[in-house]
Amino acid sequence: MAISVEVALLSGKTATLKANLDEEVAAFKLRAETALGVGKGQLVGPSGSFLDASSTIRDLQLQDGDSLTYHVCKLQVKASRQAVAAILGDGSVATWGDADAGGDSGAVQHQLKNVQQIQASEVAFAALVGGGSVVTWGDADCGGDSSAVQEQLKNVRLIQATYRAFAAIVGDGSIVTWGDAEDGGDSSAVQDQLKNVQQIQANYRSFAAILCDGSVVTWGGSDCGGNSIAVQSQLKNVQQIQASLSAFAALLPDGSVVTWGDASSGGDSSAVQDQLKNVEQIQATYRAFAAIIGDGSIVTWGDAKFGGDCSGVQDQLKNVQRIQACSDAHGGAFAALLGDGSVVTWGGAEYGGDSDAVQDQLKNLRNVQQVMASKHAFAAILSNGSVVTWGDADCGGESSAVQEQLKDVQQIQASWSAFAALLQDGAVVTWGDAGCGGDCSAVRGQLKNVQQIHASDYAFVAVLGDGSVVTWGDADLGGDSSAVQQQLKRGSIAREAFGGCKDTLVGEAVRLLPRLATLILHTVEAFRPLKSGPLRRPYKGALGKRQEEMKRRLKELESCIKKQQASEEKYCDGSKGQESGSIREVDGTSWRALRLADSRLEDPEKENTKLRENVEEAVEQAEAATVQAGLDDEVNAVRSQALIALGVSTGRLVDPSGVVLDASALIKDSKIQSGDTLTLHVSKVQVQSSNSALAAILGDGSVVTWGDAACQSGAAQDQLKNVQQIHSSGEAFAAILSDGSVVTWGKADCGGDSSAGQDQLKNVQQIQSSHDAFAAILGNGSVVTWGDDEAGGDSSAVQDQLKNVQQIQATYGAFAAILGDGSVVTWGATASGGDSSSVQDQLKNVQHIQASRFAFAAILGDGTVVTWGDQHCGGDSCGVQFRLKSVQHIQATDKAFAAILGDESIVTWGDPFRGGDSSAVHDQLKNVQQIQATYGAFAAILGDGSVVTWGATASGGDSSSVQDQLKNVQHIQASRFAFAAILGDGTVVTWGDQHCGGDSCGVQFRLKSVQHIQATDKAFAAILGDESIVTWGDPFRGGDSSAVHGAEEDWEPQIRWRDERYE
Repeated sequence: MAISVEVALLSGKTATLKANLDEEVAAFKLRAETALGVGKGQLVGPSGSFLDASSTIRDLQLQDGDSLTYHVCKLQVKASRQAVAAILGDGSVATWGDADAGGDSGAVQHQLKNVQQIQASEVAFAALVGGGSVVTWGDADCGGDSSAVQEQLKNVRLIQATYRAFAAIVGDGSIVTWGDAEDGGDSSAVQDQLKNVQQIQANYRSFAAILCDGSVVTWGGSDCGGNSIAVQSQLKNVQQIQASLSAFAALLPDGSVVTWGDASSGGDSSAVQDQLKNVEQIQATYRAFAAIIGDGSIVTWGDAKFGGDCSGVQDQLKNVQRIQACSDAHGGAFAALLGDGSVVTWGGAEYGGDSDAVQDQLKNLRNVQQVMASKHAFAAILSNGSVVTWGDADCGGESSAVQEQLKDVQQIQASWSAFAALLQDGAVVTWGDAGCGGDCSAVRGQLKNVQQIHASDYAFVAVLGDGSVVTWGDADLGGDSSAVQQQLKRGSIAREAFGGCKDTLVGEAVRLLPRLATLILHTVEAFRPLKSGPLRRPYKGALGKRQEEMKRRLKELESCIKKQQASEEKYCDGSKGQESGSIREVDGTSWRALRLADSRLEDPEKENTKLRENVEEAVEQAEAATVQAGLDDEVNAVRSQALIALGVSTGRLVDPSGVVLDASALIKDSKIQSGDTLTLHVSKVQVQSSNSALAAILGDGSVVTWGDAACQSGAAQDQLKNVQQIHSSGEAFAAILSDGSVVTWGKADCGGDSSAGQDQLKNVQQIQSSHDAFAAILGNGSVVTWGDDEAGGDSSAVQDQLKNVQQIQATYGAFAAILGDGSVVTWGATASGGDSSSVQDQLKNVQHIQASRFAFAAILGDGTVVTWGDQHCGGDSCGVQFRLKSVQHIQATDKAFAAILGDESIVTWGDPFRGGDSSAVHDQLKNVQQIQATYGAFAAILGDGSVVTWGATASGGDSSSVQDQLKNVQHIQASRFAFAAILGDGTVVTWGDQHCGGDSCGVQFRLKSVQHIQATDKAFAAILGDESIVTWGDPFRGGDSSAVHGAEEDWEPQIRWRDERYE
């Protein structure tokens, strides 16, 4: 027996295939790949789970008419010291290089399915599989054998590695370790302390875990930082940890630093401790640290041979934006990029610490965009796309032999002793040690249309536009992938079938308008004679001459299809088992229709443009359709017909009263009457972010999440339907559904578990969040809270006061609610503004509240301001109170506030190093229209579209390097330490910390027609005019959306299921 199954890409493209019940999913998947014209991917069932390729259709209980989703991911590459592992589009893994170092995964290949992440030790790999389990291979002594702890490796969220061991964070916040016991593979001595772990950092032999309360637990080599007893009392509220080879440095909320581990590797910072204040960022070589201070200066400590002493260039180190490091076991150096685009270096001269020979180039050309490092050399990309190199010539410090080729460089990657540059045209230029990939001449002919470059210590991996992979370097250590080349291929049938049709209608469609065929197919369907029925809604008025012509043309195409279907095989590849005779069948059919139509055109180029215009106009105007439905049909069946008839890929049905219909309900239960008009509502994408993940509401009200696995929506996915809004705490999300209920996910102690108050969460109107808790305003004006009690998750002490609540604002650990009478109620941590008793009598007629990290600022009806909370974070505004009149708006950094007055000037207060002092730019702050803020800096858009910035340099407080680009700015978004500005022409300008999205050069060519930008703490996501998404920044904080890339490719603008012009 055979059934019909629809397979859809997340972009909306579909194919209908026949499937025998005894057919394996793997075979069915191959046919789906062919029909859809895509490479390797994974099938997702109706419930949202990945289908087991070894199961049969019968085993999965698929029914006739079921719909599956085909999920395609971009290739991801991870390297150990001597081998490479790549996650392919279907979630499988290909490995090559030294077999003993993880280059041979044959023994576990059958387990490597639906792989989400790969981590590497020196000579072993650990893969995180979709269900939260872990698969390991490589040297057993270095973590390649996890059998002893396999039973504990369930619901794993993240994996980290030292040189010879692994540590995994499990779903409940505990830790599982394996590998060399002395190098962190045995955590038994501290296991009872390892609870509610949020992050793990690793150096050569030790691990350091940050718990949810900001404390730190360490284990591993005691002489390498595995024992932190000496500084344990200081390790409170830790924000992040940086590691050298054998030491750690922890950054605290007040900008101070705590160090421990090998003193000669930077574990002792006592000599500079009094200078380590207002630290923004820390970088490390093997045996030294360098910290960027809030004022843009640098403090270093550790071994001078490794860059631990910058006294020789201290007077030059001003307005530092970011730092790059190069090092090996014998020495190292730092390179600092300044706000004016120049570079200052120090450390071992042979490691690039002496850049005197190229300083003229670096100063004259300035505007250095990116600096990369091999073990002994640096390479800088300048704003004009050229490259300057210095350091050990054998390690890439000498690029004169290829200097003429180094033009329009977009990105540079470095192996141990070589560099590879990706040019704008997709070509690659290499230099340095040939044994480490410095010579790509053997594969140069293949290096065309390169999209990404990855590096191991001894080799490079290039991913081409068609998804194929080219490797070079040491053949035994990752430079030769020939043994797995077939596995690496992700051939696209569409490319193969139409690659030579550049001058035909098909070629034009493939190159310039991939959705043209789908639009034509759906428009044909929309113009079919429509049957009357319970949902009859006939067209109103004439379609017009151009649309009538389009209708005639499309009918001709349909006629061509029907004539050919009896005798012609499928155009793509003639695969058997596919249904024929249906215009709805697969996009391959519509491609064939285009091909046949093209053979009858005298002027293909002219007709291409004309047909494309006609299609776009026809689809735009065909906004009404009548469908047939039985009273016992589900609403989802009607919705599916509507999607096809109107040529859109997703949406929700709304009844005449404005209520979203339940897709699983029957027509008769939905009280729809014959002749009723429904609306197909396809919303624009909405994106919300936590610290480490993003969640997007799709047009049909479902949700896609990416970033930190612990914050993804897997367990709650089935509940996420008809979602209206999403809100986030530090590590959790809360979604409001159309019925006013709430669904939460993420870390339970951050509000990801609302079960205790779930029965109260009805008719929810608004949600606000602190770092670890949520507060929801209900329709009756009361409030429900959940999450960490100390962060505002418990409002019981003020519950009787929380009536007629209008708005809620939150700091890191407290909430402030504005009531209907203009008074304010606060709760949560006192140090975060949870106690407003000292100013309670002033809090009358409050219009709006803004929050810094630990303080609140309220705008009253008369335009004055009342502040409370931590005085160091802006909780005390007495110094500027006389100026705070006619305040229109307030913005906040982590520790400061900025108020826009009625005359469009600015008043600031709070920590001067976090933007509380704007005196340096005061004269420029006139006609201010908007203000945006990072962790430590402000950016103001003026009336003429220019931008003024101030505050911590490392947080984006200095935009001088991009100032000439900041013209006609429409909007600015901020991550923790970087800004992104949308210009009037839809392009984007970024500045600030490159690790937090301050450098968008890798995706700049894609940032066109940008409509909106959202940010996590270290990454950005831009929504383009075509509703697709471009992401950049820290890949573990949402900067890499490749795992869900298909889901954003075709979010539609709002389209209604009627033509309101005729109402």
